[in-house]
Amino acid sequence: MNILFFLTPKSEVAFIYDDQTLRQALEIMEHHRYTAVPIINRQGRYIGTITEGDMLWGIKNEYNLSLRGAEQMPVTIIPRRSDNCPVSIDATMEDMIDKALNQNFVPVVDDQQNFIGIITRKDIIRYCYSQMKEES
Repeated sequence: MNILFFLTPKSEVAFIYDDQTLRQALEIMEHHRYTAVPIINRQGRYIGTITEGDMLWGIKNEYNLSLRGAEQMPVTIIPRRSDNCPVSIDATMEDMIDKALNQNFVPVVDDQQNFIGIITRKDIIRYCYSQMKEES
């Protein structure tokens, strides 16, 4: 099964550029009501994933909960607990299922490691459910 069938393209994905500030990242996440978003650079390369928890603990531990300080702080200086590991465009559905066990979305990169979109856990579960229904 070609995973591109399940791809939510970059143009439809909320993401943060690595040179944006923590405050901008918080505003993007609040606007979309997401708990985690991909970070990419201006060349389109996938950098990692940042979560609400990463930002909360970064503010608490490094900046004494000051949102004024967050206006100047690049999002990439926040320590991230873990990143959502990306897959290449030729990954298999089995690869996707394995990643979705621990991630609510799977970033997809092309051959040059450029971020091209995500596949959500919801889409993977929907695919697995449809396969189960066909077998019964």
